[in-house]
Amino acid sequence: MEKEAAPATELEIPGECQYSGEPAVVRPSQPTPRHTLYLSNLDDQRFLRFSIKYLYVFAAPAAVPPDALRSALARVLVDYYPLAGRLRPSDDDEGKLVVDCNAEGALFAEACLPGLTAAEFLRGRARPHKSWRKLLYRVEAQSFVAIPPLVVQVTRLGCGGMVLCTAINHCLCDGIGTAQFLHAWARVARAGHSALDAGNDDDDNNSVLPAPPFHDRRAMRPRCPPRVAFTHPEYNSCGGIGGVANGNGNGNGNGNEAPSLLARLLGQPLAPVSLTFTAAHLLRLKRQCAPPLKCTSFEALAAHVWRAWVRALDPPGALRVKLLFSVNVRRRVKPELPRGYYGNGFVLGCAESTAAQLTSPSSSAARYGVRLVQEAKECVDDDYVRSMVDLLEERRGSRPDLAASLVISAWTRLGLEDLDFGAGTAANMGPLTSEIYCVFLPVIGDPHGVTVLVSVPQAAADRFQHCCLGFLKDTDVDAKLMS
Repeated sequence: MEKEAAPATELEIPGECQYSGEPAVVRPSQPTPRHTLYLSNLDDQRFLRFSIKYLYVFAAPAAVPPDALRSALARVLVDYYPLAGRLRPSDDDEGKLVVDCNAEGALFAEACLPGLTAAEFLRGRARPHKSWRKLLYRVEAQSFVAIPPLVVQVTRLGCGGMVLCTAINHCLCDGIGTAQFLHAWARVARAGHSALDAGNDDDDNNSVLPAPPFHDRRAMRPRCPPRVAFTHPEYNSCGGIGGVANGNGNGNGNGNEAPSLLARLLGQPLAPVSLTFTAAHLLRLKRQCAPPLKCTSFEALAAHVWRAWVRALDPPGALRVKLLFSVNVRRRVKPELPRGYYGNGFVLGCAESTAAQLTSPSSSAARYGVRLVQEAKECVDDDYVRSMVDLLEERRGSRPDLAASLVISAWTRLGLEDLDFGAGTAANMGPLTSEIYCVFLPVIGDPHGVTVLVSVPQAAADRFQHCCLGFLKDTDVDAKLMS
């Protein structure tokens, strides 16, 4: 096997960003509809009440002037006008949020950090550092709903490059919707105002937006009366060694073992771990299944990372552990969601096992984990999605069961890494911070590679990495695994 690459170092950004002034409020450049936008139960559920924070690094040749980004943002907000609005509690439905489409605008901050270059940033890009948070303007607000749905910061670097950070409210869009918006913004920047009125005809290669955004979320309304037809283990707590459901259904089970695993994650210092799997590595993972099993790269990698995570944390063998992951339902519901739907069009798939079964050293253990992931995906059909929407209607405030769960969010195959505002694509993209949930990231320059980023307790970080890399022992894979 080729020698593993040296671990990438974390980059602690020195100094503070120098702001050119207060952030600009960017409003749509043309009049937009004024109304209240309904958010579905998939949109405003409690665990999505945060902003997704993306970080892009552009080398000097690919950087564009902040004025061009701000002007293009004003234009694209004409089409994505809810992002220029404000969240507020619903007047008619207690516990729900709506978007007041009032064109108050997005926040756009400009800063410079002359002591940092893109090359220095890229050398430490694998593992986010808490100091990176200074690259996104912090909005002082008393509550989540008071923060504008879209906050942007452009930071000029000493080399002439730039860092673009965006915070996009998860209640308004999921990963697919975010990619759709970001590419629309970039397309407008590339086109320039001379082409702003080219139209939205999908057959017109000169159109500014490839497909108009679809705002209406009523296709995902709950049924009346609600009909919860499935157990939905993703929301039901299974605390206790015996795995008896004795929780309250909101992720706060009162069993003796499962809550302690979450407490262990939250109660000690965490260390981000970043591992890049090449196409060769993913193929080897697929071939580990015995007897052979046809599976996707996501299924093989998700099962592998889940098993490694459980092994590293070493819970009691009888503890029931879960893997929660997003399943795109745009084509699974009937009728299908319209093209351009940028709201939250996903539900959580849930694979579940005892820790002992999942981490068994037997030759069939890898296949067992992959089948659990596949079965969790296969059960998500229109009936299942409608049942989940109804469950969230009946149990307002419900949260996923995180007591003994690994959560995976896949940012791959969304085109997030291909963002080009007119001078070239980003040299790096990823989340601004590392959290206890796991992110599958695209690898720039390797369309089939996946970077796994997750924070685990410092005491378990080396073991987690070892468990992830163990399958490469005594192999002749011609690629490197970088951590």
